[in-house]
Amino acid sequence: MNNQPALSKSLKVYQIVFLGLAWMTPMIFFTVYGVAYDAAGGQMVLAYLIAFLAIFFTAYSYSRMVKAYPIAGSAYTYTKKAIHPRLGFLVGWALLLDYIFSPIIAILTFGIFMNTEFPSIPVYVWVIVMNIILALVNIVGIKSVARISGISVVVQILFISLFCLFIIKDISTGQGSSSTLFSLHPFLASDVPFTTIFSGAALICFCFLGFDAVTTMAEETIQPEKTIPKAIFLIVCIAAVMYIAISYFTQIAYPGFTFTNPDNAAYTLVKLVGGNLLSSLFITVLIIATFTQGVSSVTSVTRFLYALGRESVLPQKVFSYIHPTFKTPVVNILLVTAFSFLGMFIDLNTAVTFVSFGALTAFTFVNVSVIAHFYIKLKKRSFTETILYLIFPLIGAAFIGWLLTLLNKDTLLIGVAWLTVGFLYLFVKSRLSAPFVKRDHSKVTVPEK
Repeated sequence: MNNQPALSKSLKVYQIVFLGLAWMTPMIFFTVYGVAYDAAGGQMVLAYLIAFLAIFFTAYSYSRMVKAYPIAGSAYTYTKKAIHPRLGFLVGWALLLDYIFSPIIAILTFGIFMNTEFPSIPVYVWVIVMNIILALVNIVGIKSVARISGISVVVQILFISLFCLFIIKDISTGQGSSSTLFSLHPFLASDVPFTTIFSGAALICFCFLGFDAVTTMAEETIQPEKTIPKAIFLIVCIAAVMYIAISYFTQIAYPGFTFTNPDNAAYTLVKLVGGNLLSSLFITVLIIATFTQGVSSVTSVTRFLYALGRESVLPQKVFSYIHPTFKTPVVNILLVTAFSFLGMFIDLNTAVTFVSFGALTAFTFVNVSVIAHFYIKLKKRSFTETILYLIFPLIGAAFIGWLLTLLNKDTLLIGVAWLTVGFLYLFVKSRLSAPFVKRDHSKVTVPEK
């Protein structure tokens, strides 16, 4: 009998949704506003619509695969099971870029805005403080993470609603550039090339990251085959409604909005909409949002490392260890915390570069995995099944794959270099040890706490 402690099953649909939205951070719209605006040539509504369509098909593929394999591991597990273990490893290796640098993005953003409020305290001090707090919260357990995430998401949604109400007020009172709330202008490309809008969409996909991360918590979820697919679609649709609504109202009210620095363009916009009061509230909510994004990011990456450790892809005794009292992967949490201290030495753009490449690569192969598992292996080829298990994921793979090619050359070069390192690691490991997949956990049963 195996008496090793296991992850505790306790999460429900609403908790998964809050965790996903917290990892995604709805306020990320403002964090990347200036950069996304420039990349999309100002056509934010169209860029978000395109990104949503690409993500929607990928979300569908995730919902299919989590039903087939309701275990931790996400894209790594799906590719390994559906296509081939070695390809699964390389996809997981790419996805590791997404997961392991996401906490760094959160702590850097947190440090930057705290430093804005308290200039006498350097950014690196806030990085250290936040790292320690994130570790403690995650060690205590997944329920505490879910509670914190829920409060943060509610606060962010309330702020976004308030922001939109301020813009609606400006339009209604004639203070904005438009006198009507209904306009087709935001949906028309005007003189902006579609290639520019699609390039913006490739960057904006970053704002939807979070729906995929919840699949890493399948073994801590009650009835994951039903719960996680529902949560995935709720997360994506809620995010799309928020992002497109903000973009729409902003674009019709202030079509001539300009800024000098993309990094703080959102602050300039918020101050234009609501003055000093709303801008002060904006900073407060953004700090809360980045903190909870960090909490959720650490949760996701540590569960992903747990999956790799349990499969002996990484040293099993280290990465698959579960604390007997807290029922959390404490060693993984401490390792991620140590790695996140890199936030004191790298910039935000570098971290975002790693995340974008890893996420889009993983998304592409999750779509391909649906075809391999359902259409090829299980031979689900009726008319309806062909649409569900071939056409939909094929559209998703093509869409995401194309967006991947639109990333800048430096990003692609760094991504290829990272994959090369993973390939060499796999090659050496295969020469020095037995095959890295030792056990099949596709039907693993996790005892409740």
